[in-house]
Amino acid sequence: MYRILLIEDDFALAQIMKKQIEPWGNEVRLITDFQNVMPIFIEYRPHLVLVDIMLPFFNGYHWCSEIRKISNVPVVFISSASDNMNIVMAMNMGGDDFIPKPVEPNVMNAKLQAILRRAYNMTSTAPVLEHRGAIVNLSDNTLIFEGKKIELTKNEFRILQTLMENKGKIVSRDTLMMKLWQDDCYVEENTLTVNVTRLRKKLEKAGLCDFIATKVGSGYIIS
Repeated sequence: MYRILLIEDDFALAQIMKKQIEPWGNEVRLITDFQNVMPIFIEYRPHLVLVDIMLPFFNGYHWCSEIRKISNVPVVFISSASDNMNIVMAMNMGGDDFIPKPVEPNVMNAKLQAILRRAYNMTSTAPVLEHRGAIVNLSDNTLIFEGKKIELTKNEFRILQTLMENKGKIVSRDTLMMKLWQDDCYVEENTLTVNVTRLRKKLEKAGLCDFIATKVGSGYIIS
């Protein structure tokens, strides 16, 4: 089952589209807070986003741009403003397709299924990890916080990814050492301590204080 996030302020139309899409084996969540789309996007982790151009507060181009900062998830625009200028703008902003209103259900579903097949036929479906506003994008190994990219080394990213994947659990030093040995290169135990220290400093400089806690004799935890 694919998760689809629908950003459409015409509630009646959104309900109709939801009923048209879900019988194809998909799950649809509707946005109701048009000022705070990104927290819902991060929590829901959709496989595809359907977004109208004309929306309250911020338009669809804005939200597509925000999504593209942290994810390569397919974005499909839906709009009655289906002139060439808007279609070109939608594609240039990172959109994957454009469906004009009024929406023809069979055409819409055929396009959505084709995009989902291409995007997820042989790929992982987990685009990001998130905690306290820090977003780890697994597709391009980046860390984003408050719209800014935090540059991490390969080892720092592996440590952070492992801790984020086990959020709320203590991760032993041995487990983290194994992650650092993925390239079959010997890594001294002191290397882990140095990398964790550097990672903490980068997180604190970005405003993420006390993000990684040490459990003496056990390992580290993001709680």
